[in-house]
Amino acid sequence: MSASTSKSGRMHPHKFTMWLGIAAICMTFAGLTSAYVVKRAQSSWLEFKLPKEFWVSTLIILLSSLTMHLALKSFKARARLKYRNLITLTCLLGLLFGFVQWFGFQDLMSRGIQIFGEGSNPSASFLGVIVGLHFLHVFGGIVALVITTIRAYRKKVKSYDTTPVEVVSIYWHFVDILWIYLFIFFAIM
Repeated sequence: MSASTSKSGRMHPHKFTMWLGIAAICMTFAGLTSAYVVKRAQSSWLEFKLPKEFWVSTLIILLSSLTMHLALKSFKARARLKYRNLITLTCLLGLLFGFVQWFGFQDLMSRGIQIFGEGSNPSASFLGVIVGLHFLHVFGGIVALVITTIRAYRKKVKSYDTTPVEVVSIYWHFVDILWIYLFIFFAIM
């Protein structure tokens, strides 16, 4: 039995807290995407295609979810070198996701689509707010991944408690799934 599950079968408090946070984040994005649908009926609503960079970033975050899954599996198997490499790769893919999304917004602006400020349109501003808020959550995941990666390079391992890596993994898969939802939402709207 791992340290992340108690003998009574109850969920670890850190995981429970993570799931509560995820529920709150889901409600926030549900509210934002609902407001997007309502505002879309405005006559001044601007229709535009998503930048190609968003497609690329989707592939990157999917790949990072796979490397995170394999990293957790390696940690549980106590394959330290493989775990280090995979958790480092996941962290780098998270950073790459952010850079590619930034280039996506640069592409939109090069097409004359102003995201915020003078000359902007509510559709572009909604995209900027929702995608920007998602990236803030990704950034939080990157910070957790950096801390987890630094811990992976320690010379000595005091314990093989899987809970911290499992919590980071749950969160990372969540931001991945959230992006897939947002990407499909914006693609079909």
